[in-house]
Amino acid sequence: MILLQAQNITKNFGTKKLFSNVSFEIQDNSRIGLVGRNGVGKSTLLKIISDQESYNSGNIALKKDTNIGYLAQDSGLNSDSEIFSEMEHVFDYLKKQEKEMHQLEEKLADPTVADYDQILKEYDRLQTTFRQENGYGYQSEIRSVLKGFGFDEEVWHDQISTLSGGERSRLAMAKMLLEHHDILLLDEPTNHLDINTVEWLENYLKGYRGALVIVSHDQYFLDKVVTEIVEINQHSSTRYSGNYSFYLQEKKKNQEVAWKHYEEQQAEIKKTEEYIQKNIVRASTTKMAQSRRKKLEHMDVLDKPGSDQGSVHFSFDIDKESGNDVLLVKDAAIGYDNQIMSEPINLDVKKGERVGIIGPNGIGKSTFLKSILGKIPMIKGTSQFGANVQIGYYDQNLKGLNPKKDVLHEIWDLYPRLDEQVIRNKLGAFLFSGDDVLKPVAGLSGGEKARLMLTKLSMENDNFLVMDEPTNHLDIDSKEVLEDALKSFAGTVLFVSHDRYLLNTLADRIVDISSNGSKIYLGDYDYYLEKTTDKPVEESEEKSSTVSEKKVEYQQSKEQQKQERKLRRQVDELEKQLTELEDKNTAIQKEMTKDENLTSYSKLADLQKELDENKQQQDKIEEEWTEKSIELEDFNS
Repeated sequence: MILLQAQNITKNFGTKKLFSNVSFEIQDNSRIGLVGRNGVGKSTLLKIISDQESYNSGNIALKKDTNIGYLAQDSGLNSDSEIFSEMEHVFDYLKKQEKEMHQLEEKLADPTVADYDQILKEYDRLQTTFRQENGYGYQSEIRSVLKGFGFDEEVWHDQISTLSGGERSRLAMAKMLLEHHDILLLDEPTNHLDINTVEWLENYLKGYRGALVIVSHDQYFLDKVVTEIVEINQHSSTRYSGNYSFYLQEKKKNQEVAWKHYEEQQAEIKKTEEYIQKNIVRASTTKMAQSRRKKLEHMDVLDKPGSDQGSVHFSFDIDKESGNDVLLVKDAAIGYDNQIMSEPINLDVKKGERVGIIGPNGIGKSTFLKSILGKIPMIKGTSQFGANVQIGYYDQNLKGLNPKKDVLHEIWDLYPRLDEQVIRNKLGAFLFSGDDVLKPVAGLSGGEKARLMLTKLSMENDNFLVMDEPTNHLDIDSKEVLEDALKSFAGTVLFVSHDRYLLNTLADRIVDISSNGSKIYLGDYDYYLEKTTDKPVEESEEKSSTVSEKKVEYQQSKEQQKQERKLRRQVDELEKQLTELEDKNTAIQKEMTKDENLTSYSKLADLQKELDENKQQQDKIEEEWTEKSIELEDFNS
């Protein structure tokens, strides 16, 4: 059943068009993920759907009596109420029904009551409605939802006014879930939530009796909850029938088709323009040329694919390779002021590995990174870096920026010998262009500061990246570019993250830190879940074959990625050797043409011998380079 239908919605802010031609429909069981670049108007569209924002043109049809829930910060919370009482107010209508039922029960208990049958009939009707609306179970539902959002029983009688901003946001979402709206609009629902709460929310939403429209930067969350994606941009909307991963695959295919059509049309335009130029002045062909010009003028020229807005594009490179041993941590205890947060932590990181660190909030994950970097002393144990390890550090608090500088000089002052245009080009890759580079660092948003930090890190060319929550503050597009850059990075990565999508796509190993120290899982985040989640025996037996296959595929994929990186490094090194030999040969040939050498047979003979040896070595390296290049092509085919 269709609850809401939106057709060709357009929204302007003054003379600026935010988006146009946005169309979609919400069924009673829809699970829609709303995606698009930052600033395109996703949150505004949610407000339009909930009738909190106007729109300029188009049409929205809403089924009669459909109620919509939209989560605004602290929405509907009474600061003077206790936590549990505030949740109970959602079910005041059930309390009223319960009171009416008790009144009817008292009448039915009186043997002298008149109209007994009529009262019994009314009681049965009321009891049926009460049962259908979970009248006997709403208290249990309140307890379940509060615990799911991290509100344990001992705080249920605390006043809402005592809660922090993040806690109030969580409680507001809990209340809205209990209200059971026909359509639920969620804008970044996983903000302020730790991994355990997000996973509880995922399971709750899967069984939600209503439609969901979700805006989120959490790709893993979207994969678990939504069954369709609506992508919006300035000029249109596109629907994809599947979760977020399916959307990425289909979008890539669509872009390839769009590029093919665009390039074919551009070739046709060029060919037509050349024909017009050659034939417009000839009497015999001028009519044909004029006809083609007219056709060209009326052609519906395709926009360049992907040119709607800019996107981040960068990579991490290294100046030199580290040794095979990158980091060794033995029996470490971490904390502050001799108060131990976790011990013992043991970790052995090898070259080329991607190691993800997880654990509950406050256990000391960031402290661990700072301890191995020497920023905070370890309480016990040791940590040691291997040979030629060059460390690049990304701080989740973005403290590595100078608030007194502008964007341009934050980078240029570190590399004063580089031309200004080189610095601007580098900043442009991270979406700082034009006057944006003159913005003061102090006035940047969290996302802009994160991109500036990544700009600095990408220019350092370190071979060991230590990153603390690197995807915080980034939109989905920037996160995906970062993920790709880290996957293709030739060095080593150690990172702390709550981003399960990043942990799943990047990590070779998961290190779970608790108060009892570290435990290592040789796989990605899904593998970690498989090892730590209790499952019924029959379910495990049914899935054993699938899990086994997944393990094999996972190990093969990771091994293939390592082998590919190794081959790429070998090819790059061989190319470097060939270039050096070519430069040497050029220098030798130049020496042989000098007058003092042309008259010396022995000197010419020595130079020719060196040249021949270089060429023999060059032939050998070229043969090896060809073999490695073919192997590398096979990986990418």
